[in-house]
Amino acid sequence: MSDQNLTCVDCGKQFEFTESEQEFYRSKGFSTPGRCPDCRAARKAARNSGSSFSGGSSYGSGERQMYPAVCAQCGKDTQVPFSPRGDRPVYCSDCYRAQQGSSSYAGRSSGVRSGSGRY
Repeated sequence: MSDQNLTCVDCGKQFEFTESEQEFYRSKGFSTPGRCPDCRAARKAARNSGSSFSGGSSYGSGERQMYPAVCAQCGKDTQVPFSPRGDRPVYCSDCYRAQQGSSSYAGRSSGVRSGSGRY
């Protein structure tokens, strides 16, 4: 295996794909990069700042639609980042944390969703 010279699909600039980078990509199951390090960094920065390469998607924009819900345990009004379906309990942040403390991974194994935004 030796270093490879690749051409960036975005800017057309040649960049070196070193032997150690090739080994790293192979070990992680990644495919050969199509973009140079500068274009990869710019793309990542734009994604993290909320810009969209797909033209208008709000994914990654930091804005999240919230839905009103009532906690299944304490009855408190809360808001959650998903539309409650009615067939599964929804908990406020406090009750969800208490539930997590009493049973490790309880929310993940039973399909419980939280108003904490972490699911």
